[in-house]
Formats: sequence, structure tokens, C-alpha cells
Amino acid sequence: MKVLIVGSGGREHALAWKCAASDRVTEVLVAPGNAGTAAEPKVRNAAVQASDIGGLIRMARAEGIGLTIVGPEAPLVAGIVDAFEREGLRCFGPRQAPARLEGSKAFAKEFLRRHHIPTAASITVTPDSFDPEVVRQQRTPIVVKASGLAAGKGVVIAQTTTEAIEAAAAMLAGRLLGEAGREVVIEEFLEGEEASFIVMADGSHVLPLATSQDHKRLEDGDRGPNTGGMGAYSPAPVVTPAIHGRIMREVIEPAIQGLAAEGMAYTGFLYAGIMVAPDGTPNVLEFNCRFGDPETQPILMRLQSDLTVLCEAALDGRLDQVRATWDARAALGVVMAAEGYPDAPRMGDTISGLEHAAKLPGKVFHAGTRLSGDGVVVSGGRALCATGMGATVAEAQRAAYELVGAVHWPGATYRRDIGYRAIRRGAG
Repeated sequence: MKVLIVGSGGREHALAWKCAASDRVTEVLVAPGNAGTAAEPKVRNAAVQASDIGGLIRMARAEGIGLTIVGPEAPLVAGIVDAFEREGLRCFGPRQAPARLEGSKAFAKEFLRRHHIPTAASITVTPDSFDPEVVRQQRTPIVVKASGLAAGKGVVIAQTTTEAIEAAAAMLAGRLLGEAGREVVIEEFLEGEEASFIVMADGSHVLPLATSQDHKRLEDGDRGPNTGGMGAYSPAPVVTPAIHGRIMREVIEPAIQGLAAEGMAYTGFLYAGIMVAPDGTPNVLEFNCRFGDPETQPILMRLQSDLTVLCEAALDGRLDQVRATWDARAALGVVMAAEGYPDAPRMGDTISGLEHAAKLPGKVFHAGTRLSGDGVVVSGGRALCATGMGATVAEAQRAAYELVGAVHWPGATYRRDIGYRAIRRGAG
């Protein structure tokens, strides 16, 4: 079987690497891919952009692709799965209607309220309805979110009402995020610890994947601006067996059932960003309609099952007949980003040390990289994710930072404390 992975980031490198490990897979195409996927055994890059749905369909037909897995959110929100299905092509991901859970935070908040799924209180505003006085009545800190797709950068945690008003006004005017911010969700700040809870769904059945936790802030100690994610690890000790049960009962099952009841049966990866409150309540911060990045990298390092088998079971509506098996070890990934990330990342720097890193335990997944001559250069804000494994989170952390230490380019930016919450809990 040939597999097509749509996308070019670290998530897509990990998906391609995992699918290529399957004995039943003869070749994996990645469209458009990156420098890492170009060098992966059994993997070939294809010069078709993730946004070119027609081009992807033509290539899938010409190449005899048996299974397509969509990595990023934008093609899903644009309806790539619907388009592939109309052509009789098997494509793993949610259709356009349920993908609105990520495409519109305003839609997601209304859906959560309709189905009594715990989430922060919020209001949705547009340029015509925005009233700064309403913001002044809120308790700080205040969370301001662009409703549309913002590549993980559309959230501002404002410490003052003035900061919240300025952030909302800038989003609504289109100065910060273009059309993604022309509708804004303003919500209460929730106390607790955040976890990433990712499942596979087949419209009615759910298969939970290994738990994980990511670090969205740029700087050590969870300070600085929000980013697409600076690192992640799996499992997440905050998700105890009791919390896992609550998330399934109070969030995942009502969401899948609610979507089916509203005529939007959900097949694909569903990512729930959960804030676990001090009393154990699993509040939904966001839904994503795809695998998380950088959570994908440590999760797939731990997955021992054949990912293509799981995806095909979901497409056939029989997820209840398969199970996922996991390496008992922890995995931890550290994102290495370009200088100036997230606001103004510098492109074009040559990356050295990748050959040495390839000889160390673990795996360096590529994200924003491209081939240039005989070398690899930075082509995106988040360039690499160095992922290590170990018996504990602390051991996995050491292995990941050994990989980080082997790789160099001018101005490379990374956090030095990925996994600190788990280690502080005693899980390390």
C-alpha cells in the first residue's frame, strides 16, 4: 500500500516515519514535505502544496495512493476529506462541517455549551459588536482568542483589561492575524494544569491515544509569548486514571455523540486541549481537528501499533475492534526554533550536526527545513523537534537535550526546561 501524508511540518515527518515503519506500506509520499522527510527511508516528497486539494487528488490517483492522512488543519477546514471522498479516495480526517470545531473557536464554544461540556465562560465579539466596557467588567487575567485559524499564535493572555482591549481591537481590525481575528472570543482565565488529550474517532467509536502535555510559551518557566508549541512529552502525569476517565465521560464521548446527533459524524484525530482544574474538572480550552504538533512526535515514538491499521479501522467504522499498544517508556521532544520566533523568525541559516545527531538514541524530526545544495537550512519558525526516550520523563529529557546539543545554527532558540512539570511531580 502507498500512503500520502499531507503537510510539511514536524507532525508530518513523524506521521511519515511511523507509516513507513509498517511492513504493509511500500512507499510514503509527503506533500510537500521537508528536508527530513526527503531523507527518510521509503519516503518521497511530492511538490504539491497542502492547500492544493485538486492537485493532491490528481497525485493520489496517479500514484495509486491507498490511504491519505491529513496533517495540518487548514486543508481539513477547507474540505479536503469531502473532496477526496467524492473521488472515492480514502482520506483520514474529519469532514469540513465537524472541522469547524477548530476553524471557528466561536462555533466550538457554542457547541460546548449546547452539549454541557465543561469550558470557560466566554463572549464572542465582532468589529460591530465589540464593547470595551464589557471587557472592563471582566476579572483579570483575561484570555483573548482569534476565532479563526491562527497557526497556534492567536491567543493572548492579558494581565490587564487595557491589554485585553488592545489585543481584541488589534485582532478585530485585522492588524494581528488578518481574517482569522475578525471574530474574537474573550474568555475567563482558568486555573489548573493543561494537558493534551488526543483520540482517534470513527464517527461513533473512540480510541484514546497516549496522553501528552506541551509547552506553548516561548521561554523557560512558561513565560513569554504563546507559540505553536516549544516541546511536549508523553505520558502526562497530570492525567491520572481518574482524570482520564472524567475526560472521556465529560468531554470526548459527549463531543463525538453531539457531533453525530447534529449530522456531523466525526472521523479522524480529535485533540482536546484540557485545563485540569484543582478539583479535577476537565475544562476544554480548545478543540483541534488534527494531531497536535509537537505532541505527535513523542506520542508516535511510543506507539507500537501500526498506525495505518488504526486509520483504516477508523475509516471502516470499526475502531472498537482494534487497540493501540504503547512503549512503557516516556518520550519527550524539544522544539528548536529560528531566531526571532514567533514574531519574525530568521530564515536561511544552515543547520549543522544532523549527521552526528542521527547516531544518537532518539530521533530529530524536521519541521521548518529545506534542502539547499548539499545542506539543510531553516525555512520556518519551528525548525526541528529533538525527541528522546527514557524510563522516566527525566531520562527522556536528558536524551532529547543530548540531541539538541548536537545540532547547531546561528540564533537557534529552544527552552531548557521541557518536561519540568512532570519531573517536579516526581514522575521523573
